Amino acid sequence: MNGFIHRQIAEKITQQKSKFPIIALTGPRQSGKTTLLKQIFAGYRYVSLENPDVRSFATEDPVGFLKLYDENVIFDEVQRVPSLFSYIQGIVDESGKMGQFILSGSQNFHLLNNITQTLAGRVALFKLLPFDFTELKSVNLLNESYAETAVKGFYPAIYAREIDPVVFYANYIQTYIEKDVTELLNIRDISLFRTFIGLCAARAGQLLNINALANECNISQPTAKAWLSILESSYIIFQMQPYHQNFNKRLVKTPKIYFYDTGLLNHLLGIRKAEDMEQNRLKGNIFENMIITEYIKKNNHLYLHQEYNFWQDSNGREVDMLIKTHNGFDIYEVKATQTISASLFKEMDYFEELTPNTPIKKTLIYGGTDDQQRTKYTITSWKNI
Repeated sequence: MNGFIHRQIAEKITQQKSKFPIIALTGPRQSGKTTLLKQIFAGYRYVSLENPDVRSFATEDPVGFLKLYDENVIFDEVQRVPSLFSYIQGIVDESGKMGQFILSGSQNFHLLNNITQTLAGRVALFKLLPFDFTELKSVNLLNESYAETAVKGFYPAIYAREIDPVVFYANYIQTYIEKDVTELLNIRDISLFRTFIGLCAARAGQLLNINALANECNISQPTAKAWLSILESSYIIFQMQPYHQNFNKRLVKTPKIYFYDTGLLNHLLGIRKAEDMEQNRLKGNIFENMIITEYIKKNNHLYLHQEYNFWQDSNGREVDMLIKTHNGFDIYEVKATQTISASLFKEMDYFEELTPNTPIKKTLIYGGTDDQQRTKYTITSWKNI
């Protein structure tokens, strides 16, 4: 599917396959995991545990199954047969071979649970998300307009098969989200769950108030928490945690909610064209979501192991993104505007005032096209992050 676009994570996986007996790759459905693994591990056998017959064999006779598939094998959707993990542990401990098994899955919760409990120390874990800006730029597919880019989204099939995003996301919601959700939770009313996802979309880039979300959807708070967990484990949404260490001010300790893909986010909001997004009251939130997610993608695709937070005090003063460095902070303001004005820097300046004698690197990421290096600020076009 995505063979025509080089995935940045490929080198990172290749570097680790001689150092770990197991490589595990997780990420949303349709992000290109299978294609990527077949490219990197070209000589390996591929076994999909989505196949009912294969799954039945693996479940009923794991010993016989792993005698047949004992090394140089890719197990896709491996979380479907959790009993395999302990057997795989025994095999790799005995053999001492590196790159013996490649595991892949799209349900983060189950895959990670089994890896943490059974395969800790034996596995290099990677996360493949939809295309990042660098990947699209490498083949001149990153649009000049941030609104066009955000509405089209980043899933490989949209680019490789030239699928209309409206068609792709309508099917994605029906086929993948609802399929995964009904398997993970006993949700009797799928239409209510779709309403819930839509309400999450309307809160993208905002503080997560679970009580308000539950009330608006007319569900209980525990149900709302469970549904959020499912959306996270299926790589639909993620939460960014606030930074609140070493400050005396009253600070927000509630996370913000973001979507892994702005194409899906726009679709859920009823936005079908760039002009619709540009006129939408949530334009700034969608733009911020796209930029924050781009950093999350780069973090995973380049295997950086970086931690990102935001900062906000009880008066609503905030920094959109913050990275704690060894001796200070890198802070970021994200604005959809294409015009640079002094007011865009005031939140970062305020944060700097609260942290005297601490090195602060201040970056504005905006909707325009030109980068600037000023004395106190770095100004970066959305396309160049």
